[in-house]
Amino acid sequence: MVTTIEELVERARAGVHRPGPQEAYREAAAGALLVDIRPVAQRAREGAIPGALVVERNVLEWRLDPAGSHRIPEATGHDLRVIVVCSEGYASSLAAASLRELGLRLATDLDGGFVAWAAAGLPTTAG
Repeated sequence: MVTTIEELVERARAGVHRPGPQEAYREAAAGALLVDIRPVAQRAREGAIPGALVVERNVLEWRLDPAGSHRIPEATGHDLRVIVVCSEGYASSLAAASLRELGLRLATDLDGGFVAWAAAGLPTTAG
């Protein structure tokens, strides 16, 4: 059976609350981990979210698996609230679903991505 990317994204988002920019901002202030998975060229072009942890997509699972040998210090446990950020909120949905498969049950992604964050007037820095 063949699956389209639209179906894959829809499955990744099924039953998951995806916070908008304001809610994600509040959650980050309360301790949630914002993780920017955009490649360096995209961050340079679009800008960045101050305080967001940059973990490019190709190593995301390796760095955030609390049981993994290549984890980062921030990967403190499976109850960690992670909000994944990409440019517009599509790749981040797939990435967050992958993190949930690793047991990070509170992983989600920013609805609308960095573009929505910037449009909401939330803090950004130049790329």
